[in-house]
Order: sequence, then C-alpha cells, then structure tokens
Amino acid sequence: MSEVTPHADKRRPDRAALIIAPVLFVLAAVIWWDASRLSAMSNYARIGPATVPHAVAIGLALLAVWTAFEAWRSDFPEREPIEVSPVVFIVAGLAGQMLLLKTAGFSIATGVLFALTAFGFGKRKLWISLPLGIAFSFAVWIIFGRLLQLSLPAGPLEHLFF
Repeated sequence: MSEVTPHADKRRPDRAALIIAPVLFVLAAVIWWDASRLSAMSNYARIGPATVPHAVAIGLALLAVWTAFEAWRSDFPEREPIEVSPVVFIVAGLAGQMLLLKTAGFSIATGVLFALTAFGFGKRKLWISLPLGIAFSFAVWIIFGRLLQLSLPAGPLEHLFF
C-alpha cells in the first residue's frame, strides 16, 4: 500500500517567489556596482562610504538565494488575496505628494499623503485626517527645515508663519 501525503500535490515551486529571487539578486548587483564606484574615491581607509552599501548588497544576495531555495521547496505560507483599493489610495497619496510638493509646499503635500494613506487603511473621515496630517507635517517641517536647517520645500503655509 502506498501512503499519500497531504502535501504531495503541493510540491510545485512558488512562481511568485521564483520571480522575486532574481529581482533581489539584480538589485544586489546594482547596489554592489554602484558602491564599488564609491570605493574608488576613498581607497586609503578600510571603512568608507562603500562599506554599508556593500553590506546591504551582500544581505540582498543572501536573501535572494534563500528566497529561491524556499520557493523550490514550496515552503511559503498561503498568501492572502490582495486588496487593490488600499494600494490605489496609497499610490494616489504618493502621486499627490509628488505633484503638490513644489507648488503647495511640504506640509500640505505630505498632509495629502497622510490623509489618503489613512483613507486606504480604513479611516474614512478625510475632514479629520487631512488637517491632522497637515499639522503633523508642518511640525516635521519646523523641526527639519527650521531647527536642523535642512532644505524642505516651503509653500503658502510655511511662508505664512516663517
């Protein structure tokens, strides 16, 4: 008598993970190549500007190998179905921030990102999350733009107070 294991038909490789593994490896190669150009600038020290990018590239390459190995073994857990609407709201928030950054300034653009991300995660009251996001972003702009003297785009709100 032959005994059938419950996972006998599930030994196919995970196709999504088999696509992700080479992408991770290519990303590691690009980071390694870019970091090797940095190491030519400072060849007098063992630790320089290329040290951390090289470590990240090695970590990504190891992660790519591990992902490919787990994909062949089909050890990944079942994935939940993807909900498209939260992703659309987050991407719309990012696009809105990029479009509004120069004209509306950091606070308003990042407040729009905050509000649309919150909307995507289930907070449906835009009349609360938009002003709250603008207020948080304005506080961040004050800390980074005024106190730390970093260059963040200023808009009408920032010009109103400073």
